[in-house]
Amino acid sequence: MKDITKHYSNGEVTIVWKPGVCIHSEKCFHGLPSVFNPNEKPWINAEGATTEQIISQIKQCPSGALSFFMNADATKEDGNLLDKL
Repeated sequence: MKDITKHYSNGEVTIVWKPGVCIHSEKCFHGLPSVFNPNEKPWINAEGATTEQIISQIKQCPSGALSFFMNADATKEDGNLLDKL
């Protein structure tokens, strides 16, 4: 499988998903279905919950397929990083 990385942002936080790493434990879906819904396209709705709820749920991902970064931090580190996503 190709090394695919997808990004979904609510303006404050960016959710990073690596499908090739995902073990489909469904913890994200069961924990926060308003954001992580495999029956929808795209399956991640970064506007579906607060940034704090999203971060909390991502931290429970057992495979590391889901991660995040704060947009303000990324902009400080790399100038226009968000323009490249």
